[in-house]
Amino acid sequence: MIQSRTHNCGQLRLSDAGKTVTLAGWMENMREVGSNLGFVVLRDFYGTTQIVLETEDKVKELKAINKESTIQVTGVVRERSSKNPNQATGDIEVVPSEVKVLGRCRYNELPFEINHSREADENARLKYRYLDLRNPEVKKNIILRCNVVAALRKAMMEHDFMEITTPILTASSPEGARDYLVPARKHPGKFYALPQAPQQFKQLLMTSGFDRYFQIAPCFRDEDARGDRSPGEFYQLDMEMAFATQEDVFSIIEDVLPPIFAEYGTYNRASGAPFARIPYLEAMEKYGTDKPDLRIDLTVQDATDVLKDCGFPPFAGKTEDGADTDVRIKAVVISDFKESRKFIDKNIADIEVQSGNKSCWFRMDE
Repeated sequence: MIQSRTHNCGQLRLSDAGKTVTLAGWMENMREVGSNLGFVVLRDFYGTTQIVLETEDKVKELKAINKESTIQVTGVVRERSSKNPNQATGDIEVVPSEVKVLGRCRYNELPFEINHSREADENARLKYRYLDLRNPEVKKNIILRCNVVAALRKAMMEHDFMEITTPILTASSPEGARDYLVPARKHPGKFYALPQAPQQFKQLLMTSGFDRYFQIAPCFRDEDARGDRSPGEFYQLDMEMAFATQEDVFSIIEDVLPPIFAEYGTYNRASGAPFARIPYLEAMEKYGTDKPDLRIDLTVQDATDVLKDCGFPPFAGKTEDGADTDVRIKAVVISDFKESRKFIDKNIADIEVQSGNKSCWFRMDE
């Protein structure tokens, strides 16, 4: 228990009925049923609790408070007559004896509804980020990151890795992107560079005798946005091992990552140990990328022998004068395909933009 509350808004259960409790949080919503009956949803970091108002004075008192004001409620827990199985505290409600306003919201209308903030304009979400983060669906991403980082840290230390924090203000070192530069106040005309990765520092640690290093490392790269990371700044699990081979590194990663993906991943498929070893040329030939998503079963197949003499001029194996064209035809076979012609044309156009080559499609009836 802390001074401002005895319980949080996700904690009370039916076994707490009859107790006098104090809750504190944001007034998410008020539903007025009549002059002497109303319901308030009180929300904090942990969840929500229903407050039931059964007197005209209490209805007027709470009605005068704007949504998202911070309030403290003291009252008695009782069993709900109409339970909500979709809510952790759905078996109980609190009948308030005292309501204290801790921080009043001055505005009658918010820039967006808290529980629908992801549907709001992005500029408004960034301007009112503190409101956006009150949305449980947004907040859970922060919680997920915390849990994943804690799990990574625990797993790495169980494998005898030492967490060492490397410098942020450093000298520029060549990497795959441009540096972010910070002017040095005491050295006019000179600059610090924010690290694109702790590469040199971890190599220095290995030569210093530190056998195993890791860090949840911030990386700063002046580059365009990518599908798998934010532009400018991102964090990565950085590690280094002394006296180790490639297979030694693989064995550590195969122990560390699969349990974390199994527990926290949002998909129902994740690679287990041992990871598939795919040579670079095979990956490019089979998947068209050096980092394929193996959950997708679409692979590139060589269809030259089947299609080069099918009568379609671009696929011809020989020119009109009989010379070999050295044509290579690759195809992605999609079974049980049911999409429309419009869908096909759009994807063909997108592929041509990405590949710079002419793409074709055909259907084979067996």
